[in-house]
Formats: sequence, C-alpha cells, structure tokens
Amino acid sequence: MLAGGTARVSTNRTNRNRAGNGGRQHRPLPRGETLYTPEASGIRSALERRSAAPLAFLHQLPALVPALVLGVLLVAGLAVKGPVGAAALCCVAAVLGWFAFMSWPGLASRGRLGRAAAIACVLAVAVLQATR
Repeated sequence: MLAGGTARVSTNRTNRNRAGNGGRQHRPLPRGETLYTPEASGIRSALERRSAAPLAFLHQLPALVPALVLGVLLVAGLAVKGPVGAAALCCVAAVLGWFAFMSWPGLASRGRLGRAAAIACVLAVAVLQATR
C-alpha cells in the first residue's frame, strides 16, 4: 500500500512501450559520416542545413506516411480540375524537386534524368489541370 491507502497497480505495458514511442522501433539512419555533402557550394550547404530537421522528421515517421500523403496529393491533383488540382500537383512537384536536389550529388546521370523527367511531367500535368 502507498501513502493514502492506494495499492500499486502494475500495467500490461512493457518497458519498451513506456518510452513514449508507442513501442515502434526507429529506423536506423543512413550510412555515412555526415548528412551534408562535403565541399558543397554555399547555396547547397545552406539548403542541406535547413533541410536537416524536416528530413529527420520524415525519417522518424512510418515509411508509408510520406508516400501516402504524396499519393493523396497526386490523386487529388489528377481528379480535381482547375487551380486546386494544379496546386496539389505543384506540391507534389515541389516535394519531388526537394528530394531530387537532396539526392543529386549521389546520383548517376540516368538517375538525375529520371528525376528531372518526373518533375517535368508532374508540372506539365499541373499546367493542363490549371487550364481545364
């Protein structure tokens, strides 16, 4: 019995669940010494430093959440005509562009071309949606 006449009650939760993360395990960080590109230009260094916190936040989310959000924006952009659909597609293109910029130094020319083509296609469809 504790002071005040109450008894200590055990929980069904394991110690792992009490850590505040709901019992889910964190994904490991990517391999490498640093998250920043060595000897990068000033603009690249500044953008990488500003992107570190949002990337860390996205990394701690379940892997499907960012993909589902982008998928919903893509479907909404394709389904809704006019400026609203175009805005949703522009959001998708902006995220794809951000990811492409962040991964650009580690890509071969085919990877760079594929990312640029994907962004261009999404923006072209956004222009079409805006004019409908």
